[in-house]
Amino acid sequence: MEIITTLPNRYSSFNEEALRIEEFGSVKIHRVELPGHNSGMLDQSKAFLAYAQSAMKLTKKGEYDLVYATSSRLMTAALGALISVLRGGVLYLDIRDIFVDTMKDVLPKKLIWLLKPLFSFIERLTIRRAVNVNVVSAGFLPYFYERYPDKKYTVFTNGIDEEFMPCVNTTVEPSPLVAEGGVVQVVYAGNMGEGQGLHTIIPSLALTLGNNIKFTLIGDGGRRGGLVAELDKNGVENVVIRNPVKREELIEIYQAADVLFLHLNDYDAFRKVLPSKLFEYAALGKPILAGVKGYSADFIREHINNAAVFPPCDAGAAVRAFSELEIETKVRGEFVEKFSRKEIMNEMAENIFSTIDSQQ
Repeated sequence: MEIITTLPNRYSSFNEEALRIEEFGSVKIHRVELPGHNSGMLDQSKAFLAYAQSAMKLTKKGEYDLVYATSSRLMTAALGALISVLRGGVLYLDIRDIFVDTMKDVLPKKLIWLLKPLFSFIERLTIRRAVNVNVVSAGFLPYFYERYPDKKYTVFTNGIDEEFMPCVNTTVEPSPLVAEGGVVQVVYAGNMGEGQGLHTIIPSLALTLGNNIKFTLIGDGGRRGGLVAELDKNGVENVVIRNPVKREELIEIYQAADVLFLHLNDYDAFRKVLPSKLFEYAALGKPILAGVKGYSADFIREHINNAAVFPPCDAGAAVRAFSELEIETKVRGEFVEKFSRKEIMNEMAENIFSTIDSQQ
């Protein structure tokens, strides 16, 4: 088995060390080095081309029974489809975003007019090649059922990583800071791009809530500069922005927080998604304040206790939602048991092997 991935590269401001090649028995992992980027479309395109070139080179002499492609961007899935055509093997897709659907919300209209027909064509070729299409959000299914009704679909969601399991809370713990009348610590960790829309909500929300609430935002992305500019423009003093940190430190920051914050911009495409961030947030038992619509909002209401949902980009609604939270750590044992990533991946692995067997 060969795994072709990349060296950690999400932000130009943060990189973690990893081996380029690792072997575990019959499994060989190749990590491709990508050029530095700042999350812009041009930079990401250059990074993908570098990855695609390396992947094609690494698979040049291979013969495969199965090509598995996990894709938060369409072109990674398309690359998997191309390799499956050239090197043999059935294609199993794991879809984490609907690029053709998302691009209409995040790209300029003139660019959409030019690119959407091309990417729609690539999507058709890619999906039709697959023998199974897994989606990480059931909110994606109507899109695919409408366009590709003859395909086989599964839903294996994101889940709670093993690193978070020792931190799962088993007892109710009121916040000591809140009990003593201290400042409520609200934490967000993740990308700071157009999709998250932090620049549309944090300045007004932080200003309205006042200095009894402190926001700590950890991450980087294409809209971080705009967020900083809005905070400065409005004289917001209760927001701290930090560069990305390692997973171990991030868990400690989560545990010290009183509330965990999540937000997606008010775009139609984002009503279908289910952010992976939700799973690590929920595992820790902390109150969650989430600015989301559609499937994510429904999922939170159904599965996560002590979580308040508000419409994206609506600071007034966010303030009201915040007031609904109990500032204490809750037990979410049923959620943790159901959405353990290890268990989800075991089920998915069984499905992948059964897919191979059905094609032989």
